[in-house]
Amino acid sequence: MILNRRHFIGTGLVAGGLLAAPMVLGQAKPKVVVIGGGAGGATAARYLARDGAGALDVTLVEANPVYTTCFFSNLYIGGFRDFESLQHGYDKVTAGGVTVITDTATAVDPAARTVTLAGGQVLDYDRLILSPGIDFREGSVPGWSLADAEVMPHAWKAGPQTRLLKSMVEAMPEGGTFAMVAPPNPYRCPPGPYERISMVAHLLKQTNPTAKILILDPKDKYSKQALFEEGWGKHYDGMIDWIGPEFGGGAVEVRPDTMEVVIEGEAQKVDCCNVIPGQMAGQIAAIAGVTDETGWAPVDPGSMKAKLDENIFVLGDSSAQGDMPKSAFSANSQAKVAAMAIRGELTGSKVFPAKYSNTCWSLIAPEDGVKVGASYEPTAEKIASVASFISDTGEDAALRKATYEESLGWYSGITADIFG
Repeated sequence: MILNRRHFIGTGLVAGGLLAAPMVLGQAKPKVVVIGGGAGGATAARYLARDGAGALDVTLVEANPVYTTCFFSNLYIGGFRDFESLQHGYDKVTAGGVTVITDTATAVDPAARTVTLAGGQVLDYDRLILSPGIDFREGSVPGWSLADAEVMPHAWKAGPQTRLLKSMVEAMPEGGTFAMVAPPNPYRCPPGPYERISMVAHLLKQTNPTAKILILDPKDKYSKQALFEEGWGKHYDGMIDWIGPEFGGGAVEVRPDTMEVVIEGEAQKVDCCNVIPGQMAGQIAAIAGVTDETGWAPVDPGSMKAKLDENIFVLGDSSAQGDMPKSAFSANSQAKVAAMAIRGELTGSKVFPAKYSNTCWSLIAPEDGVKVGASYEPTAEKIASVASFISDTGEDAALRKATYEESLGWYSGITADIFG
């Protein structure tokens, strides 16, 4: 099935129409506060306001007035999209009945059910949705801290870091070396680092064809590995070397001051280094008390409700929910389930059994797109994969082109579904 803007939005509208909530008359509107305006948070806010039929007071708190999507940002690095195409405002979210506040949440009082913002405002809530994405684990890459991101960028939160990384790749000397320190599991967008390598390779092939790329990886295997390795051999033969944990990829030190990576005690000079550190739930989830010792927030598989607080729901990258990858598609899917559950609790509207889905597309080279995905259902223990698919190695060029074009339709559709 080809996903395009009409199909993606149309599916959501049909579901939303079935789930419209009854008005709650003679009562103050229940208040829902949503923290984080990305694929999970903005979707949940829009669906709550729209399908709540005016019965809910919905407030979205997001630090950035214009949101830059991390998904598809690799294509900007590769030269396939302009930066502005990744940026989305909240005018249509506001027009849909959501109060949007540009600020940062700094505290949550679960007992009082309040959220405090950096600007001093205090928001009451009946239900709280947290969708703050990821934060980084300090010390996960020896020698690197967040303070070094201007020298060795992570670009794993899209925005200025994305532009910085691209500019550093473009400034590499002829025949220079690009290094990536890949993250340990679990992390945002499992195929993302390897799509990024593909996009960096494509850019270098155009401007610096004798350059080399090193991937220093703590994992024995990674998402779409056979597809990426096939593509790299076809399009970028001899340019990319992957160093896994068996050969020192899992014990890498970096030296930002001298632009070096240290592999098994041996320092190597590089010209650009992309450090993607270990990750955990966005900080506000820990502040709210819904994360556990893993650094992620365990949730009920059928509703996305935090297991540690019945009035808080956690979506997307921050949640520990089972088999779903940390992706925009996943967050958007989870948001609709959570919005339905919250409407049911606060307005008495009907709640249908939860179903989830995800697809992750990756671009390897011009018109050479691949994908992986699954459908999911809740079990007693987790959100479990019930059917899955992945592109095959050896696919013909026409199919790969169609897969890439499908991804463009998906981006148009999902961003309309998130931001209006």
